[in-house]
Amino acid sequence: MTHFRIAGRSAAAAAVAIVALAGPANATQPLPFPFLPFLPQPAAIQPMAYAPTEQSMPAVQAAPQDEDASPVTELPARLKRQIVSYATREAPGTLIIDTPNTYLYYVLGNGRALRYGIGVGRDGFTWSGVQSITKKAEWPDWTPPPEMIARQPYLPRHMAGGPGNPLGARAMYLGGTIYRIHGTNAPSTIGTHVSSGCIRLTNDDVSDLYSRVSVGAKVIVLPDSRRADNSSGRRG
Repeated sequence: MTHFRIAGRSAAAAAVAIVALAGPANATQPLPFPFLPFLPQPAAIQPMAYAPTEQSMPAVQAAPQDEDASPVTELPARLKRQIVSYATREAPGTLIIDTPNTYLYYVLGNGRALRYGIGVGRDGFTWSGVQSITKKAEWPDWTPPPEMIARQPYLPRHMAGGPGNPLGARAMYLGGTIYRIHGTNAPSTIGTHVSSGCIRLTNDDVSDLYSRVSVGAKVIVLPDSRRADNSSGRRG
């Protein structure tokens, strides 16, 4: 029995020596000698539940950015939406596309019109004539016509409406043609001759125009004397 009591005292002394040699525990180091479960874990390496680390913080989810969150392109003063004097015999509510000067006029009557800056067709893609608004759509889908796909076969065959759609926030369809008055996600193209025949406005402007125009409204597209004109309303 005496032998066992001595052995027990020796084990206890060894345990005390181990703790003394280990010194202050570091929270980043594993517990020394895990094969001695009877040793209490030093308080310094206990996890502090009330002090979350950066890694434990939930990630903040950013909301999808729409076009309004992207850098804004400042239009030149002449291309900004504004009421101007405009002499015409056309009835209020008529749209007049001034192709060479890249303006769209919404006739108000009494010698006034609301003028918008627009983008129009590039060389070989201008047209003129009289059409009417036959359909309106918010955040329209885009299905490139066969003629466009033949020129640009990499284009998608169909694209759902949304902030990334090239037709922008609104579209107004012109008669039985393949042309539209629509928005754009590239406001820097306003005031240029760059499209494939469609009339484009900034998303803000096309939304404003959309709220004013009714299905059946008359649309007059003036010819661009500097470019080949196709008065039939088809592609040039």
